[in-house]
Amino acid sequence: MILPRLSAMLRRLTARDADCVPLGQRGEAAAAKYLKKQGFRIIARNSRHRVGEIDLLAESPERDAIVVVEVKARVVAPGDEGRRLPERAITAAKGRKLASLAKSVHSSITKKQGLGDRRIRIDVVAVEFQRGRREPSAIRHYPNAIDASGHRT
Repeated sequence: MILPRLSAMLRRLTARDADCVPLGQRGEAAAAKYLKKQGFRIIARNSRHRVGEIDLLAESPERDAIVVVEVKARVVAPGDEGRRLPERAITAAKGRKLASLAKSVHSSITKKQGLGDRRIRIDVVAVEFQRGRREPSAIRHYPNAIDASGHRT
């Protein structure tokens, strides 16, 4: 009797983990695809620096800016849209960390790749998935979402 219940519980936990683990990766892939369609050139994904990690590093369509992209993804139930907006997860502390990452990128990677003359900006891309669906139900892009001091604009 215990074994079947334990087995069922383990299946539920595994299914839940399977939905949660790739969510960030699915969100980043959807954001990268969206940005490419908008003319951005993706320079790096999950770029690690001493200050932290950048989800996406891109070059703007005008080729005049290096863009640090923070991707926020959420799974929403039908009818739940708007209640748990992914972009609301950007806290003041996260904004400061992104600003610090942007400065780090500008002084290191951009010069190594010959892109040091470009300005740097921080964008946020929010990706929503409907429960049980692989493709995003909504993608919202916020250019210049965080300023150089880490405040939302």
